[in-house]
Amino acid sequence: MKNIVLIGMPGCGKSEIGEILAEKIEMNFIDVDVFIESSTSRSITEIFKNGEDAFRDIESIAVRNLSKKNNVVISTGGGVIKRYENILHLKKKGIIIYINRPIENIVSDINIEGRPLLAKDPGRISKLFDGRGPLYKKYCDYEVMNVSEIDDVINDIVEIYKIINR
Repeated sequence: MKNIVLIGMPGCGKSEIGEILAEKIEMNFIDVDVFIESSTSRSITEIFKNGEDAFRDIESIAVRNLSKKNNVVISTGGGVIKRYENILHLKKKGIIIYINRPIENIVSDINIEGRPLLAKDPGRISKLFDGRGPLYKKYCDYEVMNVSEIDDVINDIVEIYKIINR
């Protein structure tokens, strides 16, 4: 059975969806950002104080290690797609699902605290999406829209998972 890897913009629901999904299909759940904070004993915001490249280096090491695990749902950070090596590692044992949520929905309820790339400029999310949106689509195996209830998104992913594991 393949791992399930969730990618998408900050605020698209990856962590919440991943946690519920993992429980529903009896897999383990790993949030890459939580793993990084735990393994470094530093917050993402603190790590970003050394620059985005420093964070991306730590993130790539985490992704490389986590992608070796079995029977996991992995929720990635929104910028994981910025380094192709991350995608290569994640695809070895996983299917990549892009949680696509309209920017206007994200902006209406996102908590920017703890999101270093948005904290100083909440409007930056549109710029991030312009750069990342094409990469999410390029690297995903499946795209799922998050436009209604979380349960609908989870059910869509469960159906995809059933199909690929036949």
